[in-house]
Amino acid sequence: MRNPFRSEAEAYRFLLLTIGAFTLIVAAAFVNRWLGVAVWLLVSAAAVQFYFRQRPELPVRAHVEHVGPEDERRILVIANETLGGESLRALIRQRAEGVSEQVLVVCPALNSPVRHWASDEDGARAQAQARLDACLEALAQAGVQARGEVGDADPLQAIEDALRTFGADEIVISTHPEGHSHWLERGVVSHARERFDATITHVIVEPGL
Repeated sequence: MRNPFRSEAEAYRFLLLTIGAFTLIVAAAFVNRWLGVAVWLLVSAAAVQFYFRQRPELPVRAHVEHVGPEDERRILVIANETLGGESLRALIRQRAEGVSEQVLVVCPALNSPVRHWASDEDGARAQAQARLDACLEALAQAGVQARGEVGDADPLQAIEDALRTFGADEIVISTHPEGHSHWLERGVVSHARERFDATITHVIVEPGL
């Protein structure tokens, strides 16, 4: 979900447009009440039309390049509520067998839309960090050395941010099954395959496991 208030320039532009529209409506209402209503309707219709005409820019497919030694395998894991799943940990252990592994686990900080727009992410980041710590501890007990970080609430953005410094050979995306996964409803896995040219593996973790 894109937050229009992350950028100061966007927030300032939004504020100016809001003040301008409000001033126009008030000025029209001073002239005539019904004129004010008409201007309000026109401004509202223009805002709705502008919103629905917006088209997200299609990202350029990113090339992911291995940056470590030849015998090293770099695995990027993206997961949140499924971080404790045994099927996910089993896959990571399997991928790390017989190689010098570099594992980066990224846990997007899931947040409610209202808190996200208000830039109130402390609670979401704390929950993500707790899941991440538990996952890293379980992997360490299984003999897999991994590091982790809390990522952007948008899993695709979290992947892109991680790839800036971590050239992954494989991207593992873990979700709940169809019907229980908001990420699958949003097409996160399919969009990731369109957006990044690394090997992408989708792991399903049943709720409660």
